[in-house]
Amino acid sequence: MAGFSLRHLEIMAVLPQHDTLGSAASQLRISESALSQALTAIERIAGEPLCLRRKAHGLSMTASGLHFSSLARKIMADVDDLQATFPYRLGTLRGPVRFGCFASLSPHLVPALMESFPPLHPELDVSVTVGTHDELLPALRTGDLDAAFVYDLSLPDDIAKQEIYQTQMQVVLHPEHPLARLDRPLRLTDLVDEPLIRYESDPSTHHQMQLFASQGMTPRIAASVPQMILVSAMVGRGLGYGLLMRRPNNAEFSLEGRPLVFRDLQAPNYPNAVVAISPRESKIPARVQALIDHCRKIAQEGWRQDTGAEGALPAG
Repeated sequence: MAGFSLRHLEIMAVLPQHDTLGSAASQLRISESALSQALTAIERIAGEPLCLRRKAHGLSMTASGLHFSSLARKIMADVDDLQATFPYRLGTLRGPVRFGCFASLSPHLVPALMESFPPLHPELDVSVTVGTHDELLPALRTGDLDAAFVYDLSLPDDIAKQEIYQTQMQVVLHPEHPLARLDRPLRLTDLVDEPLIRYESDPSTHHQMQLFASQGMTPRIAASVPQMILVSAMVGRGLGYGLLMRRPNNAEFSLEGRPLVFRDLQAPNYPNAVVAISPRESKIPARVQALIDHCRKIAQEGWRQDTGAEGALPAG
């Protein structure tokens, strides 16, 4: 009896991403009738229905079909890794690398990555998506993204992670703010009555509020804005303070060119990390791991430029 071919596995790996046969056929670059015939052949070998094809309801997977597709994705990932790994022994990686980055983190990682990584591997097709956890996590699960760089906050159990660098919350202030002149780490009690320009994007928002809630305090929120550059711009005009994660190459000026100062935040200030995440059930291809390793390298270089010490990370 004939077994499954790689083409069969490729078809089943992508099928759950589509609601219609036409959409799946378009991605697979075959006709809808050819895809229908291939599915019939796959189900004949499997011995049971793997998907439901009804004109009025489109395409839906059976429980067995979803399990088959999960296994097929793993096998195809191994095939991709095989094709990438052996050329890598000759110094070449090939294929697509689709990575995501959490929005507020992206200005500190994406430009350096896109400048320095593709020239090292010119046969890779590197693309980036910037978004929130609510956008990046589903894209990882459907295979639209290979990996994403995010903060290690509220990540689900089905997500694997690799640390890029450690970090924690710090305070950004206008240089003439009285708290900016204190020669010590700031406390939550220093901040609770000051106007907070809050970055509005979970899980960052939740993390900020939890810092205060853990001490039975509620911050005085002056504004909630969806972009970190807007937080910095409002702080630069003296409208309040901001809370943000410590990062390499933090800008000391707002977008308008107004100076900013950064101060450490005293405990309780829970340590955190920037991590590369991927689906736990999927093996990371060599070309994607190369990107993750390179991101870790440029982050370390950024810290060294900030601290002036070889390999040193900021304390705290």
